Amino acid sequence: MADLVSSVFKGGGFIDITPYQYGREVCGPGYAFGPARRSHYLFHYVILGKGRLDYTRRDTKVSCIELGAGEGFMIFPEQVNTYQADWSFPWQYIWIEFDGPRMRERLEALGLSEDNPRYRPTSQEQRDRMMQEMLYIVDHRDESPLSVMGHVCLFFDSFMRSMERPTASGEERLEDRYVREAIRLIEEGYQDGITIEEVAAGVGLSRSYLGSLFKKVVGRSPQQLLMECRMSQAAELLKLTSLPIAQVGRAVGYANQLHFSRAFKSYHGMSPREWRRRGLAGTLPEREIPIMFQ
Repeated sequence: MADLVSSVFKGGGFIDITPYQYGREVCGPGYAFGPARRSHYLFHYVILGKGRLDYTRRDTKVSCIELGAGEGFMIFPEQVNTYQADWSFPWQYIWIEFDGPRMRERLEALGLSEDNPRYRPTSQEQRDRMMQEMLYIVDHRDESPLSVMGHVCLFFDSFMRSMERPTASGEERLEDRYVREAIRLIEEGYQDGITIEEVAAGVGLSRSYLGSLFKKVVGRSPQQLLMECRMSQAAELLKLTSLPIAQVGRAVGYANQLHFSRAFKSYHGMSPREWRRRGLAGTLPEREIPIMFQ
């Protein structure tokens, strides 16, 4: 009889992650960048030296932190930041810019936010793996996109595991379970026009109670997550495909093109047609630093 190895995949619903740029830089004494804001998440990891980050908190006040080797910082979308290398021991860092529909939820679960951008790992082993994946991505940029994407996923896995915080109990809280299941339903159903009422029914809660749980656990409403999933995917389809706008709308859950166009403009600040035109022209409002490779 032949041996058989079989297992049930435990991954569940995964976050979509889209990489945008990556690089490495050896900074000169006092070198500074900013103030500037980005359109996506931008993570810097300090390999050597030290420097300073000035960042704008949610209350619009500016705070400052000093960082050294083995630490890092996360820049959130639309957050104004300035960072500067130390004059006597300037830092060297690597960075990767990325985004995804559930990115804020994942980062906030690790304790990162606009008010707390400092990356301080709890696992040196996972931190070192993360750094090696970042270096691999930078040094192998000529590999196939699928290969690079695989290493981006390995980077993000080590990044999250390096910041895992032990809990008082190994049991997942019931409210976390409800929210996790609701997020899965949103991610699997946003393309089919799923509503928050249907999501709430799917987890056996009222819409109002699900909303309060979301606010407590994730920091925003389920409607905001649903809109983020739809609009992020729509933006990528408009930029990367030639699908008609009506078809893009249907692909993210809008049967009516007019309703889709209104929602898209409200979310992104421009119409789908304008987004596509500017994407083809390379003039979308990214406002990022240039890619630099050593």
